Amino acid sequence: MSLIDSSQAIGQIAVQLPGATAVFRRLKLDFCCGGQISLREAAADKGLDLQAVVQELSALQRPSELPDTGTPAELIDHIIARYHDVHRAQLPELIRMARRVEAVHRGNPHTPHGLADALEAMEQELTTHMHKEEAVLFPMLRAGGNSFVSQPIAMMRHEHTDHGEALEQIARLTNDITPPTEACNTWRALYSGLAQLNDDLINHIHLENNVLFPQFEAVTEQAGCGTGCGCS
Repeated sequence: MSLIDSSQAIGQIAVQLPGATAVFRRLKLDFCCGGQISLREAAADKGLDLQAVVQELSALQRPSELPDTGTPAELIDHIIARYHDVHRAQLPELIRMARRVEAVHRGNPHTPHGLADALEAMEQELTTHMHKEEAVLFPMLRAGGNSFVSQPIAMMRHEHTDHGEALEQIARLTNDITPPTEACNTWRALYSGLAQLNDDLINHIHLENNVLFPQFEAVTEQAGCGTGCGCS
């Protein structure tokens, strides 16, 4: 983790670091209209502990490289910490910013009308999906799987396809997540966060579909489906 440069303008940090807008809102730092001043100056104006703010912002940086797979249990722990928990933190702030952009810039032809609703639908579906994995599928995988595990895996794969379609809808609404030249800092920060969500969700699905699930599907195929139907 590298420390955020406190001489950088808070508007630039908001745009470049997904999640920073939630920190700035909580600390009442104006990153949109007042985003031209440095983080150091903004913290001083509010009487904030600069080092504490820098540490909090620096902790938002997310590793982009995929991990060594390790054991299935270790991979599951990584998926929950790096992706499930991050999605739960990402989406509420993205929804809030999308509502703001749609309201403030409602007359702009480039405004992504319908984006907030699409993100809310994604949040509901992802929250339900991740709960099913954490409550049902992942405990089965931690225990070594069984002859029936291919059924919940197949359901999760199907839902992953739905998540991919949701990302495609977001891309259509946002011109492939490309802000217009006149976009304000909030708009640019929103799209930066959407880009991270897109990358995170794609990597998340990749780890499950192509690394975690096949380890257990192969065992199930060797053992047969376990129903006695003769399909194996």
